[in-house]
Amino acid sequence: MLARLRGVRSIHTTPRLTKFSLHPPKTVEVKFDNGSAFNLSAEFLRIHSPAADSKVRSIGGEKVIFGRRHVGIMSAEPVGNYGVRILFDDLHKTGIYTWDYFYHLGSNKFTLMRNYIKTLKKHGLNRDPPRRK
Repeated sequence: MLARLRGVRSIHTTPRLTKFSLHPPKTVEVKFDNGSAFNLSAEFLRIHSPAADSKVRSIGGEKVIFGRRHVGIMSAEPVGNYGVRILFDDLHKTGIYTWDYFYHLGSNKFTLMRNYIKTLKKHGLNRDPPRRK
């Protein structure tokens, strides 16, 4: 099978990233060669981090990150030619956001956010951080 695939180019359906702009502390702007442009909030990126995180609560088998409404982005560093690692002000920094993943997040932003809010409500959680005692 590998012999048959050697001469075949991979089909890449995700548009190519043309612009990445960090607007700390609250947003990242990404643009693609098909004209798509997305402004993604720090909260949205944090709750959809592609990394495992110790601050994730597992509830009924669902992994839920909550209380991140006011999280900020401190910095972003390039990872090869394919993505960035974002450092958030809650010190989360292990997720690598690829250009393809940014496109997925931007293209599905409203559905993903709606589902996230439904999940929080289902478990009695909130987007706001817990109050300190």
